[in-house]
Amino acid sequence: MIEQIPAKHIITKTKSSNWFGLDYNMNIYHGCCHGCIYCDSRSSCYQITDFDNVRAKEHALTIIRDDLRRKVKKGVIGTGAMSDPYNPFEETLTLTRHALELIDAFGFGIGIATKSTLLWRDTDILESIREHSPVLLKVTITTPKDSLSQIIEPGAPCSSKRMELIARLASKGLFAGILLMPVLPFIEDAKEDILRLVSMAHEAGARFIYPAFGMTLRGNQREWYFDCLDRLFPEENLRSRYIRTYKNSYECASPHAKLLWNAFSSACEEKKILYRMHDIIPAYKRGYEYTQLSLFD
Repeated sequence: MIEQIPAKHIITKTKSSNWFGLDYNMNIYHGCCHGCIYCDSRSSCYQITDFDNVRAKEHALTIIRDDLRRKVKKGVIGTGAMSDPYNPFEETLTLTRHALELIDAFGFGIGIATKSTLLWRDTDILESIREHSPVLLKVTITTPKDSLSQIIEPGAPCSSKRMELIARLASKGLFAGILLMPVLPFIEDAKEDILRLVSMAHEAGARFIYPAFGMTLRGNQREWYFDCLDRLFPEENLRSRYIRTYKNSYECASPHAKLLWNAFSSACEEKKILYRMHDIIPAYKRGYEYTQLSLFD
């Protein structure tokens, strides 16, 4: 049995809609078992203890229903920012699936971020939501190499499986693309790998790739990450290299960030893949403006 934790509200207003045009946040689960070595959600500021132990919010579906009833303004609800909504427990609990059914029934849009191929299970509901509201599907892929993804993201499907998911979503006409973040300095920031990932995304039919050529490091997360580097890459002395390069900085941009951006943006332009936020947002919301405005009346 998964542990249940109390909650008063689950769907909350975002502070800004600049992040993919999302109006609301929804986190049904706490913690994650993908085991990604870089996860920012481990940071002490979020106060999530025992992060690898996934817990579900008690009476989640009732709370979500009541939250939706109280919303005067329709909009796009984002999920997956703090905990993957398609963790292994979701396969049997189906809390995310039933939440999507409620979102559909109440006439809201959805933006999902995940590393899990379980997302495919819910395409029937996503297609139903698309009839009245925007649907945005973001699949995180940080490297084109399966061998590397299985080291740094051991509990998630390998990169090629996630790319196959994008291809399947694209075949349904759903607006799907890639979160290329983080790109770990000294590990994932080779130019040829970035260009290979863009080519793979193009072949899969990805509508967008949104990158961050670097990572963030802060309290608790930093020590966890450094310990993982020592264990997984013992010959490369990466801990010392990070400390020497970034000291205690929160933002750790790849030393090659400018080169990577220039190569990446050129490749995306050539292959007609969106990569800027101000282009991605109107693209996935296109055609819903009148519908959404009429719902506000």
